[in-house]
Amino acid sequence: MSLVRGLHHITVCAGGAQEDIDFMTQVCGQRLIKQTVLFDGRYAHYHLYYANADCEPGSVYTTFPFNRVKGRPGAGQIQSTAYTVPKGSVKFWEEHVKRHKVPSEGVKERFGQKYLRFNHPSGLQIEVIEDDSDKRKGWTTDQVSSDVAMKGFHGPMLSVREVSETERFFVDALGFKKTGTEGNLHRFEVAGGGPARTVTLMHEPDRPSGSWVFGAGTAHHVAMDLESDEKLAEQKGIYEELGYTDCSEIKDRNYFHSIYCRCPGGILVECAATAQGAFARDEAESELGTHMLLPPWFEEKRAEIMAMLDPIRVPEGNIPKDAKKVAAATLPDAGPGDTSAAGVSRRKAEFIGGDKSKN
Repeated sequence: MSLVRGLHHITVCAGGAQEDIDFMTQVCGQRLIKQTVLFDGRYAHYHLYYANADCEPGSVYTTFPFNRVKGRPGAGQIQSTAYTVPKGSVKFWEEHVKRHKVPSEGVKERFGQKYLRFNHPSGLQIEVIEDDSDKRKGWTTDQVSSDVAMKGFHGPMLSVREVSETERFFVDALGFKKTGTEGNLHRFEVAGGGPARTVTLMHEPDRPSGSWVFGAGTAHHVAMDLESDEKLAEQKGIYEELGYTDCSEIKDRNYFHSIYCRCPGGILVECAATAQGAFARDEAESELGTHMLLPPWFEEKRAEIMAMLDPIRVPEGNIPKDAKKVAAATLPDAGPGDTSAAGVSRRKAEFIGGDKSKN
């Protein structure tokens, strides 16, 4: 039986921070639910989280604005991220992105479902795919109403140069089942399948490999949803039993704990267990995304970190009506630290610069 309950989040590298916020909130109609920083490395980068109305795992799209380095798209990466929308609404999305002068590939169909793929300003690819079985609550804006809103992920499209070993990884190590093949597409589902429980492999044998580093315009990893830290340890044991010995130790990401393992096709796969309090552990639910928050172990360097980051603005329409008026750079008291993963993650703030292009 699989330990994986579905998707937890997908993390990508965008370009400019404000450009990313404007696109994700105004074009995609997502709610910005968290402003924090990348916990790894010596350079201060925002880590921005977007989600549906209920901030559910399986809807959380996180971005590292990363102007310092340009990524190289290619095989061994997440090709695109698909969100579910109500049946009959893909036409709205085609017209909506056109109004915002966002390039798209036109309405297409795969596995009997209509979808539209369009481009993030950094070159990342996002899709909306019609699926009436998804009952999650989408976030709404003055341009995106509830009858067309994105509900959360359907699943990522992963580009691979060969299928068999990546298939083995998802089936044997993560418990997915292969449920369909269409042309060069191979669909896999877990925990009953459907929205937020689907991964699709795109077989591209002649495509050059893409970069694995943090780099603007490329995705970094896909995360699976596990129940607890105990299940993470059990999953790590499964990896090692099968010979996938490069799995990381458990890392404390404040809002969840994680392990990472790169699959044979090159895609970095995280398994994540939501921490107590989840995204509301350090700010009220009605104020999610309106404070600049740091993990407790970075707080002593807050002023230094903030000086390295470009100012950002949260669009008014993305803030709940009952939320208090707060500035993007409000300095809250540090929230309660969760030390259950202490000793296995970076716990000291040492930054030498901000997100400035190397060119």
